[in-house]
Amino acid sequence: MAALICGSLAFDTIMSFEGRFAEQILPEQLHILNVSFLVPTLRRDYGGCAGNIAYALKLLGGTPLPMAMLGSDGGEYLERMQALGIDTRFVGQAGDAYTAQAMIMTDRDNNQITAFHPGAMLHAHRSRIEPDCGATLGIIAPDGREAMLEHAAQFAAAGIPFVFDPGQGLPMFGGGELRGFIDQASWVTVNDYEGKMLCERTGLSLAEISQRVRGLVVTLGAQGCEVWEAGQRTHVAATPPAEVVDPTGCGDAWRGGLLYGLAHGWPLVRCAALGNRMGALKVAQRGPQNYRLDFDPQSVG
Repeated sequence: MAALICGSLAFDTIMSFEGRFAEQILPEQLHILNVSFLVPTLRRDYGGCAGNIAYALKLLGGTPLPMAMLGSDGGEYLERMQALGIDTRFVGQAGDAYTAQAMIMTDRDNNQITAFHPGAMLHAHRSRIEPDCGATLGIIAPDGREAMLEHAAQFAAAGIPFVFDPGQGLPMFGGGELRGFIDQASWVTVNDYEGKMLCERTGLSLAEISQRVRGLVVTLGAQGCEVWEAGQRTHVAATPPAEVVDPTGCGDAWRGGLLYGLAHGWPLVRCAALGNRMGALKVAQRGPQNYRLDFDPQSVG
C-alpha cells in the first residue's frame, strides 16, 4: 500500500511578523507598493509538498515514496528522510541547481506571504513513473510544470490511481490542461480559492468535476472541508486544534491523512476526517515537519 508522492522538496525559511499585513498594505497604493516588515523570529525548516506529505504519511504508519528533486545543497535533507525511515529511491539530485527554497512570512492573523525559488524542482520531470514502481496509489502535488503533466500521464499509463492536487501550481495550467488532469485522476483536492479557479478555467462546476472522478474534496481551513461524490456534497467538520501556532504545512498534513485513508480503502468522508485531524495536529506546532502523532488513526471516522 505504498503511495508515490510527486511534488517538491524545499527548505522553508519561516518568519513571523507581529503585526497585520492589512494594516501595512494600503489597497489604494498597490500601484506603488513599497513596504518592509520587521520579523523578530526566523527559522529554517525542511519543507516542500512531497517532503511534508511523506512525513505525515510515515507518521501515520503508511509507506510514502517521495518522487522529487533535491539540489546540490540537499544532502542533509536526504539524510533526514532516510533517518525517518522514508524510502528515497525516487529522490533525485540536480547538481547544477539549489534545492527549492520557500521564504514564508506569517502575520498575527496567520495570513502568509510567500516567495518561492523552484531550483531543482524544475528538473523533476527527469524521474519517470513505471508500472513496477511498487506503488498502489499516487498524488500529483505542486511541482515543476513539465513534471506535473508528465507524471499524471505516466500514472494513468501505469494504471495507478492518483490524487490531483495542484495547489499553488494551478495557475500554471489552462483549462484544457486542467480538464486533462481531471480526466486522468481518480480524486481531485483543492482549497476553496483553488476550487473557484479550477471551475473558472475548466468551465466545470464542482458537482460536474466530482462526476468525472471518484471524488472531489474542497478544504475550507477552520471550517473543515466539503466532500463531493457523484455530484453530491457532504460537509466534514473541522477538528478544533489545541492551539493555533503555525499554519505552514497544514494542507500537506491533511494530504497525508487523505492518502493513508485511501490506501486502506476507507470511504472518502472518513479519509477527509483524518485529514482534518492531521491538519489540527500540525497547526499547533511550528514548522511543517515537527509535530508528533498523539492518536490512533484507526479511531477516526
